Amino acid sequence: MKITKYLAATALSSVIVASPVYAQDSQEAETFDDNVIIVTASKRESTLQETPISVSVTTGETLQNAQIRDVLDLQSVTPSLRVSQLQTSSASTFIIRGFGNGDNNFGIEPSVGVFIDGVFRSRSAAALSDLPNVQRIEVLNGPQSTLFGKNASAGVISVVTREPQFEFGGAVEAIYGNFNNVVLKGDITGPLSDSIAFSVDGSYNRRDGYANIVNLNEEQNNRNRWAARGQLLFEPSSDLKIRAIADYSKIDEICCQVTTVVAGPTAAAVQLLGGQLSTDRFSYDAYLNQVPINKVDNYGGSLQVDYEAGALSFTSISSYRELKNLFVSDIDYTSLDVANETRNQKVKTLTQEFRITSDFDGPINFLLGGYYFDESISQISQIENGTQIRDFFEILAGGNPADVILGNPSVFNGVEAGLGLPQESIFLTPLLTAEQFSMDNTSYSIFGTVDFEPVEGLVFTGGFNYTDDKKDFALAQQSFDPLGQINLVDAFITGFLTGGTVTTRDEFLALPQATQDAFANAALDPAINPFLGLGAFQFQPPFLTIPNAVEDGKTNDDKFTYLLRASYAISNEINVYASYATGFKASSVNLSRDSRPSSTDFVNAPQTTARPDAPARASGSVFLAPSSPITDAGLATANLSSGSRFAGPENATVYEVGIKGQWEGFGFNLALFDQTIKGFQSLAFTGTGFALQNAGQQSVKGFEFDSTISPTDGLVFTFAMTYLDPLFDDFPGSVLGDLSGVKPAGIPELAISTSATYSHEFGASGNILVTRIDYSHESNTPINNGLPTFNARLGNTQIFEREVNLVNGSMTLKLENGLEVGAYVRNLFNDQFLTTVFDGVAQEGTVSGYPSAPRTYGALVRFRF
Repeated sequence: MKITKYLAATALSSVIVASPVYAQDSQEAETFDDNVIIVTASKRESTLQETPISVSVTTGETLQNAQIRDVLDLQSVTPSLRVSQLQTSSASTFIIRGFGNGDNNFGIEPSVGVFIDGVFRSRSAAALSDLPNVQRIEVLNGPQSTLFGKNASAGVISVVTREPQFEFGGAVEAIYGNFNNVVLKGDITGPLSDSIAFSVDGSYNRRDGYANIVNLNEEQNNRNRWAARGQLLFEPSSDLKIRAIADYSKIDEICCQVTTVVAGPTAAAVQLLGGQLSTDRFSYDAYLNQVPINKVDNYGGSLQVDYEAGALSFTSISSYRELKNLFVSDIDYTSLDVANETRNQKVKTLTQEFRITSDFDGPINFLLGGYYFDESISQISQIENGTQIRDFFEILAGGNPADVILGNPSVFNGVEAGLGLPQESIFLTPLLTAEQFSMDNTSYSIFGTVDFEPVEGLVFTGGFNYTDDKKDFALAQQSFDPLGQINLVDAFITGFLTGGTVTTRDEFLALPQATQDAFANAALDPAINPFLGLGAFQFQPPFLTIPNAVEDGKTNDDKFTYLLRASYAISNEINVYASYATGFKASSVNLSRDSRPSSTDFVNAPQTTARPDAPARASGSVFLAPSSPITDAGLATANLSSGSRFAGPENATVYEVGIKGQWEGFGFNLALFDQTIKGFQSLAFTGTGFALQNAGQQSVKGFEFDSTISPTDGLVFTFAMTYLDPLFDDFPGSVLGDLSGVKPAGIPELAISTSATYSHEFGASGNILVTRIDYSHESNTPINNGLPTFNARLGNTQIFEREVNLVNGSMTLKLENGLEVGAYVRNLFNDQFLTTVFDGVAQEGTVSGYPSAPRTYGALVRFRF
């Protein structure tokens, strides 16, 4: 195959570079034939130019040349996609066109669906292993509910791997890079008989950490993961194909580096007690009392059956997967022994999809499918009190540091005496909390499209999806700290205003109304009630278990969504399309310690303050709580406040017009869109849990453009750009207050991915030197809309920002005999930025953040046979 045929084949934000064709490459090489790329974004094989969807395609060759090893790196060549890694190796968020949800809460299903070989991966932890034997990755922008049965309200990432081949071949690869990075990969494929082929592939990735836990002499942000996969392909006839896949991957790493961005007043207490913290954002030094543990086991299998009966094609994809995710983390991110969190999560997922696709000669063709999803999630978690937590809070409560250091604290001893608690009990229980969460999710979908082509080149498409989704969830938590179990308003009324004669809500309501009002005014006044200042130390109050007599712990959603589209091939080179589509994602459940009843089920008691100059907060009084279903049923617990158990469905709409052009040596794609999600499921980290709620409406207008230019044989330039103009149209109840009319943060206005690749063939030898450089840019943007504690106290000013400028490069010599040697560098200029920030846990005024990864580089040897 000639080198020019390779170079002319293009994808949105990727470039196809020349290489010799070996057995395992034959399928991909056929894909490139006639200067086109075959994609299945519409669940049918079609060329990229003919596909009337805004879709970015990255080929396996580009993944190798750019050293993209997992989905986290994919954003460097796909400007509409953002991927961020947060607290653990398994906690990542996928965002397309500014829409996406956090995955650090397993009750939150992603708005961006990830599919690997047609199988939905419901949690990002199940999609993060090193990408093996990838043929291509398709990123579909905007709602895709009429083509995918589950969670595609913002977009889809579809990973397509190579099938087993009936010609023997394979490849082995070894990489060595800085931080002692060792990557080993191998795959082999071939026939077992005339009708059965097999393939086996595996990868091993180990790297020293680029961050250091100084006081523990341990590295973090390392790599220690491996994956293995086996496939069988059975083709007894030209009409029937059966593909079976089984895979297993494992991660056992120390992650993730957190730096102190702002050291608040509490830092002095940390240092007084001998603790340390790093305020140099990019020193990659950390001080912890616990080495983080991140373990992920991800395994499963799938069976795909394809049968052709004349003009009809039948497809069945069955899968079963299990995911086990364990992490242990120091949540205060200092060397002081304050608190650690353990989370042990398990997910079991069963899916089944059926599709019928037509290929008639007439003007009408259709696709009709059904999808079934059955998943169970369990989580056992806890927060452990550290050995220094009481001393730390003793100083924050106003205790004399010298007395604390000498072992003679007085504040909490006095509190214990005043509240009738045992001496030496506050913050001295082994556990602060223990939780048991579970959720069962079943859903089914019926979806389809009909294409009508009245004249050649003009196609009208109508599509639909009906989804029914049910969730049953149960949450229980035991809160062990005795201070958190006491309501400070009710305790003052009982112990100081009534001399112990009023101990229940009924007894309080039996008092004359004037007496009730007088007692309430006194108990809510920080100048009168000395206990109110302790409210800041009631981190984990009693938890109202669900289901209960008022809350059934169930959601039941159903929705009909649809697609209307017209496309026209103006010529062999130019295609245009216009579409209107709707999308849907069912309710998500807040599986966290911040799960609280809704305001319709429980009405908060009057607010109070810890001190006259402090912001108001819910008093949590049972005595003063107004009538509500939970209060009237006698279920209210001390310090209960309203919040959310779940967020309702997301409903997406998008208007889109696009044009695609392809000529010899030049191609481009342009899409303009106006996309809205009503009820966007907003997730905010609150320190030890999450606040989950629906934004009234969030929208984004923008365009996506990409082009490929090949001015001469061997030289290819790509340029891709995404422009986004997002807005919270309606979001009055966010944790930061009313954000209506505000731009959502974390969404860069401009994202650019560009590359240059030069392939030099040495005469007619078949030996080729491929040199590639690429650049990705995200314009300066606020990281978030403010932090609930730090920025709220500053009038929501001093918002932290981020700008990204990454340059990557590689050079590979590909010899005719199958041997390849090369070198690569990622983040050549060592660009540094914060990926996200959050309020310090139990450290008012402190801000923590995740720094970006440093420069990495290395050399590789690969042999194809």
